[in-house]
Amino acid sequence: MASTSVPENYYVVPIGETQMVILKRYENLRLIGSGAQGIVCAATDMVTNKPVAIKKLSRPFQNVTHAKRAYREFILMNLVNHKNIIGLLNAFSPQREVEEFNDLYIVMELMDANLCQVIQMDLDHERLSYLLYQMLCGIKHLHSAGIIHRDLKPSNIVVKSDCTLKILDFGLARTAVEAFMMTPYVVTRYYRAPEVILGMGYGENG
Repeated sequence: MASTSVPENYYVVPIGETQMVILKRYENLRLIGSGAQGIVCAATDMVTNKPVAIKKLSRPFQNVTHAKRAYREFILMNLVNHKNIIGLLNAFSPQREVEEFNDLYIVMELMDANLCQVIQMDLDHERLSYLLYQMLCGIKHLHSAGIIHRDLKPSNIVVKSDCTLKILDFGLARTAVEAFMMTPYVVTRYYRAPEVILGMGYGENG
């Protein structure tokens, strides 16, 4: 993106091969993760003076499927309020015209590691039990609201150094009614619920 097209309150930060067009309130960006759904950077919110994570969604409006996924993630993060569910702090796009709308950035609380990394550590029974308890609390809250995550796996569960745990990535989530009609094969193979593997579909008790 040319500098002349960058809005006044934004600036461009090259992160690898990606150009991040960021609100000026966020500084000190550094890459902490990337994948099919986009890239995630750690940053400092200069307004609150707190660390945050900024996720740039990958081609969120490339087609209807991508757009629906971006919309679901944005809406669920904004509406679900629970200490074990990652919350939405802010969202922005540098584009101002509908015809140009192409980029979406989501700002979240910055966590220290995902569960893939944490389970490699030598944790005692007390910490493991506390992590499991928080995970179940988060899942119970989602299910009580009629929401099925549909892609729960270690990389979608994040932890802070004080053992606080949160669930994230709601791009594949559905309400229980919607999930009943959905294909089971979107879930990462090794983390599918037994009832999904057996062709029984999704349910709030899964």
